[in-house]
Amino acid sequence: MTTPSRPRAAAAGGAGGLLLVAILLYALNLRSPITALAPVVRDVESALGLTAAQVGLLTGLPVLCFAVASPLASTLVRRLGVETVMSGALVTVLVGTLVRSVGGFPSAVAGTIVIGVAIAAGNISVPVVIARDFPGSAARVTGLYTAALNLGSVATTALTAPIAGLVGWRWALVVWAVFVPVAWFPWRAAVRRLGERPDVVRKSAGGHAGAAADERSVLRRPLTWLLVGTFAGQSFGYYGVTAWLPSILEESVHLSGGGSGVAAALFQAFGIVGALAVPAALRRRVPTTAVLTVLCAFWLTLPVGLLVAPSAWVVWVSLAGVAQGGNFTVIFSLVATRTADHHEARTMSTTVQTLGYVVAATAPSVVGAVHTASDSWTTPLLVVLGSLSVMTACGLTATATRRPTAA
Repeated sequence: MTTPSRPRAAAAGGAGGLLLVAILLYALNLRSPITALAPVVRDVESALGLTAAQVGLLTGLPVLCFAVASPLASTLVRRLGVETVMSGALVTVLVGTLVRSVGGFPSAVAGTIVIGVAIAAGNISVPVVIARDFPGSAARVTGLYTAALNLGSVATTALTAPIAGLVGWRWALVVWAVFVPVAWFPWRAAVRRLGERPDVVRKSAGGHAGAAADERSVLRRPLTWLLVGTFAGQSFGYYGVTAWLPSILEESVHLSGGGSGVAAALFQAFGIVGALAVPAALRRRVPTTAVLTVLCAFWLTLPVGLLVAPSAWVVWVSLAGVAQGGNFTVIFSLVATRTADHHEARTMSTTVQTLGYVVAATAPSVVGAVHTASDSWTTPLLVVLGSLSVMTACGLTATATRRPTAA
């Protein structure tokens, strides 16, 4: 078996700037189709005559698709190449957005599934490209990528409802498909500049055995499973808060519907701050453990703060927003920098995202069910606190785990 060397980095090939722009524009498509639904979900419910269960299905399906489709996406990256998969995913996001916005409930479900599968492919692929083409600046590029994810979420959270007031909810959902061509042309230009470099499994006789051996090696590493715990705890908290923060604030501090929408946008907007602050801190050689300690402390203030001082919700939401963006950056920076090459990065990223999103998919329903059973927000916030405590313990242990030396 031969071990492939890391392909020439994009920056070394003179195309780093173009590829970076393409990745950032691409990232706008990986959250906005999902977050666009929440601001108009009541309009959709009324227009299509949906039950509460059907509304919950539409809002929860994308995260479930992330979990189910991530292994398939990883296999496609290995067999077809990351460039091909990313291009196909972008087109598929467009198709899903259009399908979701026409017809009734069946087409809304079908379109949502298509969107979820396409975004899962993008979620798996982008960290592979970062690990392969930006090996010397993975933390910086991951931070910018995370900031772009949050920027897309902020835009749709803030603007979808006003657009719906002008042109209706269907067009308000369709309009965000504009991000697809915005990303497509720079992405394809970057691919042409770099040349197609399919990351198919080694073509030697021992290729498939070599790939399988690499995957088993990654799965045996404690770091992989610590990052699974970190990402699962983070994602449960993120999706639980995203789903229920407006309701919590409306009941706890009697915030209006508009005010709760501002809170949701604030949570996403401060994610940009966290995503940009992490690589800046790492460039100044602040230890990763110290960075993560601060971020975890910020995250924990949200459930604790809403329990003991809900009137200061602006502070807690802002700090948690910084934390969710920063933690995502730390997790996938570790994936990029603690793996030997982009094949290992793909395997680790797939494992972390698949299992993490399995947990995350349960968050809205678990938090909602606990609220219904307890008839208060105290116990649901304690559940979120528990998930964030798992995140903290696993994350701090992961940052203390050193990359194994080559034999």
